[in-house]
Amino acid sequence: MSTAHQALIQALPKAELHLHIEGSLEPELMFRLAERNGIELPYPTVEALRAAYDFDNLQSFLDLYYAGAGVLQTEQDFYELTWAYLLRCRDDHVVHTEIFFDPQTHTARGIAFATAYQGIRRALDDGSAQLGISSRLIMSFLRHLSEEDGFAVLDEARPFLAGIDGFGLDSSEVGHPPSKFARLFAACHALGLPCVAHAGEEGPPAYVWEALDLLKVCRIDHGVRALEDAALVARLVAERMPLTVCPYSNIKLRVFDQLKDHNLRQLLQAGLCATVNSDDPAYFGGYVQENYLGCARELGLSQAEIVQLCQNGFEASWLSPADKAHWLAECTRIAAGFADAV
Repeated sequence: MSTAHQALIQALPKAELHLHIEGSLEPELMFRLAERNGIELPYPTVEALRAAYDFDNLQSFLDLYYAGAGVLQTEQDFYELTWAYLLRCRDDHVVHTEIFFDPQTHTARGIAFATAYQGIRRALDDGSAQLGISSRLIMSFLRHLSEEDGFAVLDEARPFLAGIDGFGLDSSEVGHPPSKFARLFAACHALGLPCVAHAGEEGPPAYVWEALDLLKVCRIDHGVRALEDAALVARLVAERMPLTVCPYSNIKLRVFDQLKDHNLRQLLQAGLCATVNSDDPAYFGGYVQENYLGCARELGLSQAEIVQLCQNGFEASWLSPADKAHWLAECTRIAAGFADAV
């Protein structure tokens, strides 16, 4: 990767569309919150906790992820978690972020929906006012739980829908197809809010079809296995359906053995609206800019491909048409400056 490629990535504005706020809980903050809340972690030091971040698969990661979330007890905890992520956004020149939160992770352990929601919402509002970072908040359902559990948490969310921008589906994919939640997502659509779903990460291309046809999603989160199905690729291209790809996550969870094996570039070459995101960056070793830098280095991305990925992020976002146009133009302007320099 040339110095010019690195400088271009650092200069370009970015949108992040696939970020689990609980997955941005760094070990240092986890220890600080645990101490404040009188919680004893099963790791003696920050270093020992980091050493535990050696996952065999998605489920082994989720086990640690849910245990870590246990330190989040108060509205202030959720605020500090979200604020720490927004400061990383500022450093990575992420100007717009659309984050997931998993209320069932918290309500199942006795934390009120309002506690998690209000802490996150307050930080996002402060991020807009103080850092100039726009955002959307996506409430995700845990697919390893039942659809009935999903309906229950949707009822808890109803008083807060003015501050929730859409709905998602995450957690363990294998064995929990999108069809399991068809009625729940119909109820979400009836509220007039957009829906997205994780599909085609560990699960097969058939899960992507179900997310499109049964859940009526407007974005596919991950979607890297779509390339296994030519008819699915043709549909995704024709519909300009965004894929929120998370390269470092895919390596850490063994979807691909090494970053150089990742199919991000093939997704672009197939004409798909692929985007770059960090997923659970505290656990997977890189926030969004590091994902860009790593992919540019290991996949040999051209400057044009880097710009395309950034522009895809804004195109796939839930920003207003005017804001999309502004950031797309800004990407073009910055890219032109680097082309002139070359």
